[in-house]
Amino acid sequence: MTPLMHAEQATLGAVLLEPHQLGRLAPWLQPAHFYRPIHQALYAAALKLRDDGHPAVALGTEEPVPLSWLADTVVEAGTQTRGVTASYAHQVVSSCPRPAHAVVYGRMVLEGAIRRSVAQHATQLHQAARADAPRGTSEESVRQAEALAMALTDLGSRWGTDVQPVPHPLPPSSVPAEPDEQLLAEEEYLLGSLSARPEQLGQVVSWLHPGDFADAGHQQVYRALGALHHRGEPVDQLTVLWEIQRRGALADRTLDTDRVLRICDSSSLGGAAEHYGERVVRAALVRTAADTARRVRALADDESLAPGRLIGHALHALVPLSAVHDRLRAGTGDVPAYPPAPARAAPAREARADAARIRSGARRSGSPPAPASTTHPVSFRPAPRRSPS
Repeated sequence: MTPLMHAEQATLGAVLLEPHQLGRLAPWLQPAHFYRPIHQALYAAALKLRDDGHPAVALGTEEPVPLSWLADTVVEAGTQTRGVTASYAHQVVSSCPRPAHAVVYGRMVLEGAIRRSVAQHATQLHQAARADAPRGTSEESVRQAEALAMALTDLGSRWGTDVQPVPHPLPPSSVPAEPDEQLLAEEEYLLGSLSARPEQLGQVVSWLHPGDFADAGHQQVYRALGALHHRGEPVDQLTVLWEIQRRGALADRTLDTDRVLRICDSSSLGGAAEHYGERVVRAALVRTAADTARRVRALADDESLAPGRLIGHALHALVPLSAVHDRLRAGTGDVPAYPPAPARAAPAREARADAARIRSGARRSGSPPAPASTTHPVSFRPAPRRSPS
C-alpha cells in the first residue's frame, strides 16, 4: 500500500475516532481529494452527518465517542458506494497513529490530490491540442487551458499558498514539431502576400511574431520582412534576400537563395495577410498548448516539488500560452477578456497567519480560512475567426 493510501486511512481513522477533527478539515479538504472511492464515501458521509447535527460531532475532546458515530457513518457511506463495511471502518481506525495529527494527514491527502489534478488537466490539455491541430482550430485547447488555470487557482487557495507564477528551470520540450503540409503552404502564402503587398505588414507586425511560424526558414523570412518594415526600407525579393544574408540564415543553411526568391515571388500573390496571419498564430497556440501540457505533466511527476511550488511553476508554464492567446485575440480584433490585473498588495499579517494555521494546525474559533485568490494569472477566451477577403 502506498504512503498516500496510508494517509487517506489515517485521516479517516482520525475522523472516526475524534469527530470534532472535521472542524479542522472540512474548510479545505473535500471528498473528491481522496483517491479511493470508498474513502471518498466515508469522508462524505462524515461531513453529511456533521452537517445534519450528529450528536457525536459536538462532544468534547475528553468525552467518549458513541459507537453510533462509526455505525451511522458506515451506513451513510454505503448509500454512496459498495464495499463499505464495519470491518473496513475498524481497519481504518486502527491505521491512524494519532488522531490529533488529523490535519497533517489531511494535508498529505490534499497533496496527493493536487498532483493528480495537475497531471489530469495537463493530459487533457495535451489531448485537446492533438485534436485541434489537424482541424486548424484552437477552441478546445483554450478551454482546457482555462480549466487548468482555474484548477490551479482553486488548489492554491486550498493549500493556503499565494497563487502566483513562479519560474522553473525546466527546459522547453525537445519534441520536434511536425506541421502538416497545409500549414506550411499557408505560411508560405502569407509571406508571399506580405512581399507582394508590404503595406499589410503594418496590420500584422504587432501581433504576429516570427516564432509563430512552424518552419525555421519561414521565421527568418518574416524577421527580414519585419526589419525592412521597421526601418522603412523597400520590400522586394532582393531586399529580403539581402536582409536574410545579413542575419546569417544563408550561412547556417536555414535557407538558400532559390528558396527565398521562390517564397518572395509576388507575381501571383496578394491575399489577405490578416486572415492567414490569424491561422498561423492559431496553429502556434496549439503547438504551445501541447508543449505547455508536457511541461506541466513533468512538473506534476516531480515528487520533490512541494505542492505550493508545483502550483506556482505550473502557472508559470501557462504564461507563454496565455501570451500567444492574447496576440491571437488582438489579431482578430477581439477585446481582452479581462483588464490588466492591478498589482496586489501583500496579504495582511492576520490573513497570512490564518493560512499558516490551516497548513499546520487548527484554526482559532471565528478565524476565516485563507483567502482565495481572485486574480487569474492567465486568462483565456476563444477568439473569433476571420474569413479571407
